[in-house]
Amino acid sequence: MSIVIAFIAFYLGYIYRKKIGEAKIASAEMMSQQILDEASREAEVKKNETILKAKDEIQKLKSISEDKLKQSKMELEKKENRLIKKEDSLDKRAFLIDKKMDQISKEQSKVKKKQEKIDLLLEEQENELQRISGLTRNEAQKIILDEVKKDSVHEMAKIIKEYQEQTYLKSKDIAKEIIATTIQRYSASGVAENTVSVVSLPNDEMKGRIIGREGRNIRAFESISGVDLIIDDTPEAIVISSFDPIRREIAKQSMEKLILDGRINPSRIEETIKKTEEDMERQIMYEGERATEEAHVQNLHPQLVKLVGMLKYRTSYGQNALKHSIEVANIAEMLAFEVGANPKIAARAGLLHDIGKAIDHEIEGTHVEIGVSVAKKYGENEQIINAIESHHDDTQPMFVESLLVIAADSISAARPGARRESLENYIKRLENLESIANSFEGVEKSFALQAGRELRILVDPKNISDDEMVVVAKEIAKKIENELEYPGHIKVNLIRESRTTEYAK
Repeated sequence: MSIVIAFIAFYLGYIYRKKIGEAKIASAEMMSQQILDEASREAEVKKNETILKAKDEIQKLKSISEDKLKQSKMELEKKENRLIKKEDSLDKRAFLIDKKMDQISKEQSKVKKKQEKIDLLLEEQENELQRISGLTRNEAQKIILDEVKKDSVHEMAKIIKEYQEQTYLKSKDIAKEIIATTIQRYSASGVAENTVSVVSLPNDEMKGRIIGREGRNIRAFESISGVDLIIDDTPEAIVISSFDPIRREIAKQSMEKLILDGRINPSRIEETIKKTEEDMERQIMYEGERATEEAHVQNLHPQLVKLVGMLKYRTSYGQNALKHSIEVANIAEMLAFEVGANPKIAARAGLLHDIGKAIDHEIEGTHVEIGVSVAKKYGENEQIINAIESHHDDTQPMFVESLLVIAADSISAARPGARRESLENYIKRLENLESIANSFEGVEKSFALQAGRELRILVDPKNISDDEMVVVAKEIAKKIENELEYPGHIKVNLIRESRTTEYAK
C-alpha cells in the first residue's frame, strides 16, 4: 500500500516539475525574442546614423576638392599668362637679334673687302721686294732661318762647352780631394802576405822519409790530402801543388807538423791531416769574424763569414784576397762618408765584392757570377748584389755604393806594391791589346788602361758610324778572347767623337 502511495507521489511530482519547466522555457523564449527585437531596432538606428555621417563626410570632401581644383585652375591661369608674356618677350629679342645679325653680316662683308685690299697690297709689295732683291719669298725665308740657326747653334755650343769645362774641372778637383782624403785616412801595408806552397826541410834525408818505403808515405799523403807532392833536386825543400788553396794550405801545415814530429807513416799522416782540417775550419771562421770586425760589417750570414775567411788563402797577382777585400770595404766606407752615401752598405759590398773567389776553383763560372749567386742565396739585398755584379763593369751600377766599390777596388789594386806581375809579361799583354785594336779598320788610336782591364779605342767618325760601333766592339772583344790569355775581364770601350773648330778673325 505504501509503495503505491510513493509511486503516485513521484508521478504527481514529475508532472508538476514538467509544467514548471515548460513555463520557464516559454518565459525564456519570450525574453530572447524581446532581446532580438530590441537589438534589431538598435542596429537599424546605428545604420541610419552611420549613413548620415558618411554623407556628411562625402559632402565635406567634395567641397574641399572643389576648392583645391579652383586654386589649381587659378595657378594654371597665372602660369599661362606668365608664359604668354615670356613668349612675347622672346619674340621681341629674336627680332632684335635678327637685326643685329644683319648688321654683323654687313660689317663682315666690309671687313672682308678691306682684307682683300690689304692682301692685294701685301702681294704687290712682296712682288716688288722680290723684283728688287731678286729672291723669292721661300728663298729669303730660308736664308734668314739659316742665319738664325747658325748663330743660335754657335751660341748654344759655346755655352755648353763652357759649362762642360767648368763642370769637368770642378768635378775633377772634388774627386781628387775625396780620393786623396780617403787614401790619407786609410793606412795599409804596401805588400799583402802571399800564401806559398813550398815546405822547408831540415835536411835532404827527410825527403826519403816523406817518400817512404816503395813510396807508400807520399802516396798516402797525396791520396788523403788531395794534393800533389813534388820532390825534386831542390835542396831542403819540397813543393805542394793544388788548384785548391785551402787543400794546399792544409797539406802544407800537415807536412810541417809531420816533419816536426818526425813520425811519418800512413796512419800518422791520416791523423795529422784530419786534425789540421779541423784546425783549419776553426781558423777560417776566426779569420772571417776578424775580417768582418775590421771592415765594420755586422749581421753577416755564418756561411758568408766562412767564405770571407777562406779568402785568406786566395791570391790575385800576389795580392791576398782577404786583405784586398777588407781594404776595399774600408776605402768604400770612407768614400761613402765623403760623398754622403750609405757607409754601411758600401763597407758590406766592399767586403763581399770578391766573395766568389773563395770557391771559384770549385764551381764553374767567373768569380763575379759565383759571388752574385752566393749573395742571393744567403739573403743579401739588391744593393750588395748590384755592387758585386758591377765591380768589373759586367752590368750597369745602379746605386752610388756600387760606384764607390768600383772606385775602391781600383784604388786598392792600383796601389804601388799591391799586386805582383812580371813586368815583361805585363807590358807584352798591354801591347797585344793595343795591337789587336789597331788592326781593325777605322781605329785611330787605342789605349790599354787600368792594368789591362780596359781597352779604350778612338775611332774615325767618317769610317765608323754609331751603329757600326757595336759590331766593331764585339769583333774586337771576340778577337781578344781567342788570341790572348788574361785574368778576369777586359772592358772594350769605343769612343766616336766629332769635333768642329772655328776661329774668330
